[in-house]
Amino acid sequence: MTATVRVRRFVRFLRAPMLAFALAACGAPNAIWNAHSEFGHQVDDLTRFLIYLGAGVFVFVEGLLLVALVRFRAKEGVEPVQTHGNTTLEVTWTAIPAIILACIAVPTVKTIFKTQAKADPNALQVEVIGHQWWWEFRYPQYGVTTASELYLPVGRTVNFALKSADVLHSFWIPQLGGKRDLISNHTNYIWFTPDSASAWNGFCAEFCGASHSNMRFRVFTVTPAQFEAYLAHEKSGPAFGAPSAAPSPSDTAKAATAATTAQSGPTGTVSRENLPRWVVPATPTPANLTVANVPGDATRGATLFKTAPCIACHTIQGVSAGVIGPNLTHVGSRTTIAGSLYPNDMQHLMLWIKNAPAMKAGVIMPAMGKTSPQSAGYDDQQIADLAAYLSALK
Repeated sequence: MTATVRVRRFVRFLRAPMLAFALAACGAPNAIWNAHSEFGHQVDDLTRFLIYLGAGVFVFVEGLLLVALVRFRAKEGVEPVQTHGNTTLEVTWTAIPAIILACIAVPTVKTIFKTQAKADPNALQVEVIGHQWWWEFRYPQYGVTTASELYLPVGRTVNFALKSADVLHSFWIPQLGGKRDLISNHTNYIWFTPDSASAWNGFCAEFCGASHSNMRFRVFTVTPAQFEAYLAHEKSGPAFGAPSAAPSPSDTAKAATAATTAQSGPTGTVSRENLPRWVVPATPTPANLTVANVPGDATRGATLFKTAPCIACHTIQGVSAGVIGPNLTHVGSRTTIAGSLYPNDMQHLMLWIKNAPAMKAGVIMPAMGKTSPQSAGYDDQQIADLAAYLSALK
């Protein structure tokens, strides 16, 4: 076999891992590298140290193996010297792994103690409740409850109390903190201090059912002043904003953009127009799910909501007190819906109300619209009215 053939085979062998590394690089915004909290820095530093140590051990061991293969390869007519044990060698190959394990154990245990320590008593307290398949966030110090979107102040330690309303979940914001499980009938804790303002993706990292991969949330780390404004806004009742227009029959994408612009966030919330690309959902909607192009009326929608089954599941301050689904008091100011699966615009909101099970596998919210001419449910005009009302809750 010529050297050229060997090189070609080696290059072909490397194609798969090189492609894997390239694809991994595309997901950098959701990676643990370049952390943005002290918790993240500690885990990042430990991970890098272990990778470098492992690489050094690999090079050392493989180097010895290559030396042995070359130096002691079989030679015609030469019989190797037979030996019976070597105390020095045996002590050496026992001591070296012990030293390596100590180098791994000491920084690992130190990091565990740091990340498992109790949070600062003056930390911001946030209760995280995992549901199949959405996230609920409560700020008990301020009497605020919201869903799917978590606001945190830069420079202030946040202590999370993690609880599950049903099965096992796992709370994970890759660039802010490590994973921590949510266990039924037990409260876990994790804390960190965000060090820069931005927007991040959060995930459930423990398989929890049909829509586990769709159980997402958004995290916005903002300035302390913006955080205080956000809390003040959330504590107030819902205020009608300008209702969003229904999608244009000639240009649906343009209409969705217009609806998003009309719903720009109130004081304290993050503007949808300035979101980083990695937190903008791009989940496709079912091809066979459509909704009529009719303008919605928020006033009619408000009246309809009070008599709709929605009030049994959702809370809107001063309107309803449902406890099963997400709190909708300020849903119009959020950037996403359906557990951060879709952008919060009129088009997606109408489709979600019409047939949520078709939009997200396993969701317990029933289809509210007519899925066929003979089926029960709201017509597209009523769906548009409900969507206009919800999008106006800011």
